[in-house]
Amino acid sequence: MKKMIIHGGHKLRGEVVIGGAKNSTVALIPAAILSESKVTLDSVPHIKDVYNLMAILEEMNVHSDFDEDTNTLVLDPTEIKFKPLPNGKIKSLRASYYFMGALLGRFGHAIVGMPGGDDIGPRPIDQHIKGFESLGASVSNEHGAIFITAPKEGLHGARIFLDMVSVGATINLILAAVTANGQTSIENAAKEPEIIDLATYLNNMGAKVRGAGTDTIRIEGVPHLYARNPHTIIPDRIEAGTYLAMAAICGDGVNIKNIISEHLDSYLAKLEEIGVNMEVGEDSIFVYPSGELHAVQIKTGPYPGFATDLQQPITPLLLKAQGDGIVIDTIYPKRVRHVPELIRMGADISIENDVIILHHVNHLQGAEVTADEIRAGACLMIAGLMAEGTTTISKVENILRGYDRVVYKLQALGADVKIIDDPE
Repeated sequence: MKKMIIHGGHKLRGEVVIGGAKNSTVALIPAAILSESKVTLDSVPHIKDVYNLMAILEEMNVHSDFDEDTNTLVLDPTEIKFKPLPNGKIKSLRASYYFMGALLGRFGHAIVGMPGGDDIGPRPIDQHIKGFESLGASVSNEHGAIFITAPKEGLHGARIFLDMVSVGATINLILAAVTANGQTSIENAAKEPEIIDLATYLNNMGAKVRGAGTDTIRIEGVPHLYARNPHTIIPDRIEAGTYLAMAAICGDGVNIKNIISEHLDSYLAKLEEIGVNMEVGEDSIFVYPSGELHAVQIKTGPYPGFATDLQQPITPLLLKAQGDGIVIDTIYPKRVRHVPELIRMGADISIENDVIILHHVNHLQGAEVTADEIRAGACLMIAGLMAEGTTTISKVENILRGYDRVVYKLQALGADVKIIDDPE
């Protein structure tokens, strides 16, 4: 285990380049096993989840080579061997459940442990199971692992209506359906940019996926997929949003590069409402030093609404704003692990009936806090940068799971931050 040590109060200036999207990457890597040729991914972020996925693939004889200088990952599934994945690394990240759809699409069966990842409240996989069964698979839960088996004749196309919008279920069903017989339609599908990225990736292999980015996705199954060209992963909109909030709080002129601003429309609208002074360019956003900031109400929702992954990183900005701010997370109402940690730092923040209520504070004080999940960790990291004194964040591995070369990037902006081994 490691800790992050932050000496707060330093102004940030300069530029930071956003890495490839974590939420795309953790779907694209499992999807690589559908290819019958080598797969090359560009703009791969340096995050712990990538290395965990590489280790899972190695168990199936899928060799990988990650060039950290060029951010290029080459995966070779040509000698893949089916292997049950009931435990081990599969428990280390939520996105491991994408091996359900990918293995089902490649081999016609899958044995995958129940997913791990962040504790941010209930995240059932019933919509995934419902979809697999619609495609003809039988599904059972045995000793904490999901057993999925296609019929002898293979999966068949089907009309699937998701009872609730689910990014995970939409991706998993795409992975299973791309090699199924006939046409599949996924209705009430999630519209996130990461789903469009996955569809682009699969279509470049020869898949026939149409409608990604809308609420109805249609897939015509094909018998074989072959990767032909490198796929460049889209920029990480959550990382971008995190640095935007950080720059608004602690910045003295910060240019955030490699951004698709359209992916952040709802977030940027809230920053403008708060009073953040920004200049949006073609693929970058310059954040000027902040003037007076105003509290707002934030309500998360499915894309293109305000992303649940950004409600915690924007929290320190709301603490700095004048007035009372409100955060309502309709996706994960129990995503509040950052609140008691912020209180340790002097924040005036409370929870009432799953609504987070924030009041202006003049300053925060450094403290010993714990990053219980990725985005809570990002929130505490920003709070530490704006606080007086020293902040020590334990369980920093959670931050490293989701933020590309975060210490290097913060130091380049002028932050006094380092990671040390936890002596305990």
